Amino acid sequence: MNPLFAEFVGTAILVLLGNGVVANVILSKTKGFNSGLVVIALGWAMAVFVAVFCTAAASGGHLNPVVTIALAVADKFPWAQVPGYILAQMAGGMMGAFLVWVVYYKHFAETACQDTKLAVFCTGPAIRGTFGNLASEAIATFVLVYAVLNMAAPKVGLGAMNALPVGLLVLGIGVSLGGTTGYAMSPARDLGPRIMHAILPIPGKRDSDWRYAWVPVIGPLLGAVSAALLFTLTA
Repeated sequence: MNPLFAEFVGTAILVLLGNGVVANVILSKTKGFNSGLVVIALGWAMAVFVAVFCTAAASGGHLNPVVTIALAVADKFPWAQVPGYILAQMAGGMMGAFLVWVVYYKHFAETACQDTKLAVFCTGPAIRGTFGNLASEAIATFVLVYAVLNMAAPKVGLGAMNALPVGLLVLGIGVSLGGTTGYAMSPARDLGPRIMHAILPIPGKRDSDWRYAWVPVIGPLLGAVSAALLFTLTA
């Protein structure tokens, strides 16, 4: 499989399953309604496991722009391939969000709360505050990327056998650090679906909270680069 196509497909699967579990838990009249954060964290962990396992052999299974950038900073991935990977990941995130909308189309109509509809697509803070929200995203992403770099195969990314540890890592981050901002940790997981929320014909939707949208982009980037720099200093 072409690496860029693999990143597109893998990120689409990641967001389909990850945002899909969010939809199942918070949208009205679903089978999983109101089942809680633990179910969401488990669903996201399995989403990461499946997506990385399916794409690791073809592309390294990055599936996240800040992971790609961190691998490049740590000299484990060529900078020339970074833009293509990021574009593929962003497009995959948008496709995954579109598919979630298709699957849960009737449940969006049955859900009255505008904030709930937005939360299916992207993250938002439990308590809004720029520094705290930015720090939460940076710290969670630092943990993710520092662990991933220690699992990474030379020059490429994650091997398929490392898919399960990464899934367990995301589970741990979700239950430990997910209570503040929803642990986006990826522009492809947050910004791509946020764009889809803005353009899809979702009944009764609110604005896409663009004033917050930069936090789950810059926060993960800061955390990822910091993790890569620490890794290179201690490797």
